[in-house]
Amino acid sequence: MTGFAFEPNPTPMSVNERSGLLADPGFGRIFTDHMATIRYSADKGWHDAKITARGPLTVDPATAVLHYAQEIFEGLKAYALDDGGIAMFRADANAARFRKSAQRMAMAELPDELFVESCKQLVLTDRDWIPNVDGGALYLRPFMIASEVFLGVKPAAEYLYCVLASSVGAYWKGGARAVSLWVSHDYTRAAPGGTGEAKCGGNYATSLVAQQDAIARGHDQVVFLDAVERRWIEELGGMNIFFVMADGSLVTPPLGGTILPGITRASLIQLARDEGLTVREERYAIEQWRADAESGALVESFACGTAAVVTPIGRVAGPGYDFTIGSGGTGQTTARLLARLSDLQRGRAPDPHGWLQRIA
Repeated sequence: MTGFAFEPNPTPMSVNERSGLLADPGFGRIFTDHMATIRYSADKGWHDAKITARGPLTVDPATAVLHYAQEIFEGLKAYALDDGGIAMFRADANAARFRKSAQRMAMAELPDELFVESCKQLVLTDRDWIPNVDGGALYLRPFMIASEVFLGVKPAAEYLYCVLASSVGAYWKGGARAVSLWVSHDYTRAAPGGTGEAKCGGNYATSLVAQQDAIARGHDQVVFLDAVERRWIEELGGMNIFFVMADGSLVTPPLGGTILPGITRASLIQLARDEGLTVREERYAIEQWRADAESGALVESFACGTAAVVTPIGRVAGPGYDFTIGSGGTGQTTARLLARLSDLQRGRAPDPHGWLQRIA
């Protein structure tokens, strides 16, 4: 299958209305005029690729995804560069992770080149939706659902792949701020052999009750422990986590099936090592985190992900304990790594690893 058919939106948003929305886009609530779609069936393979008007999906009540949750998604960004160009950041890595998620969920595997091309064509079509504000970008949400109409516990034979584009600003208004975390000892995010390393909606759905609990206790986010011993730190509800030690080294929990292999996580590990910093992927226990923070052996912690990029962690609490990380604000290493990654993503710094894919 080659090429995307183009079906322009017959009623695109007016320039004035769009400009008003892009002045303060927020995150995840403003969507562009178009979307990309590709269909799959067991007899035809991948087919019917198009860029078309964004609109509602019509599904039968017996559509498989509604009953058996065969669904995966991704998140990446396209940026306007200072020279007027446009680039996507590490779309190939998102494509590979999307394919691996499909494997885990017994879904059809979209070829990496189709994933990247669908994102590229949508960005080029709706490039005027990239906001010219602090932190502005076009957030891309590729997803795939089981679209076969049947009631039966088996992998579907038909799938719909779609990419949405959302105009976004900085995740935190006024710049990154240190967040407060609640350590959940009641709920876990993923168990060995489960779907922790797949980017599927079920992982996020099961995290919501824990996130709700954290907010009710006065915190911003929840952090999960492992499902076996309930002591090893894994990740937040939607972000990976790093620990900065007093000797300048970084520690992050190792991948191994229960933690999402974040693209931002991998990028920060590489950037830190480029600086000559030691980065250790090793288990880190909640009691160790508390002791190191109180002794000064640990000076910073931060979370990372596509949406917020890098988020400092200032306070951590759980049943019977409450401690502050460093000064409770943004640490020097956290700020430096955020600046380095942000500058690279926007083409303001060298790109030695070829992560930026310039498309215009």
